[in-house]
Amino acid sequence: MIKTPSKIDERKIELLMALRRQGITDARVLSAIERVPRDLFVADPFKDQAYDDNALPIECGQTISQPYVVAYMTEKLEVGPRMKVLEVGTGSGYQTAVLAQLCRRVYTIERYRTLLGEAEERFNALDLHNITSKSGDGSKGWPEQEPFDRIIVTAAAEELPESLSSQLKIDGWMIIPIGRSTRDQKLYRIRRTETGFEAEELLPVRFVPLVEGMPKDA
Repeated sequence: MIKTPSKIDERKIELLMALRRQGITDARVLSAIERVPRDLFVADPFKDQAYDDNALPIECGQTISQPYVVAYMTEKLEVGPRMKVLEVGTGSGYQTAVLAQLCRRVYTIERYRTLLGEAEERFNALDLHNITSKSGDGSKGWPEQEPFDRIIVTAAAEELPESLSSQLKIDGWMIIPIGRSTRDQKLYRIRRTETGFEAEELLPVRFVPLVEGMPKDA
């Protein structure tokens, strides 16, 4: 018996086609996007928009990023199956779950305990066992687990944080938005070399700010 595609399946196919039209070509990234059910990471009032190519609000004044931005950042990170990846800003856990399809282990930090608890429930529901998560100040990274092959930051820093860049392996890459306001944020790919760091500007973005310390109402 032929299975009729569900409405969610149809919307997911439409999203994947839209990502391809926008230039996402990495088959592994597209497959990861296909395997992760974005509707599981979206708040109930926005379930009908889960497969629209838009950012959506989540708790604690944060957002789940636009699927194109998730796919683009993931593609530019060029994650290999044996790599160890640090993610700063777990949020809903959607980007984390996509990364978990592509690498050996993801270490993810979230400053809001409410968001982290909900994300961890989603990881368990999806049987994602290669994710290690903690509540903490993401701007400090995860020194106990360094060095990392890749680092991805899902909040905008005013300048490149030395505390994060120093946790990269030589020849490791970091994707990070940098800018003092949402009007001038740019996404950068940073490569650590034997002698320092090389920066490649990618595209304009709008992310919540990277904030040091822990919130009182975490």
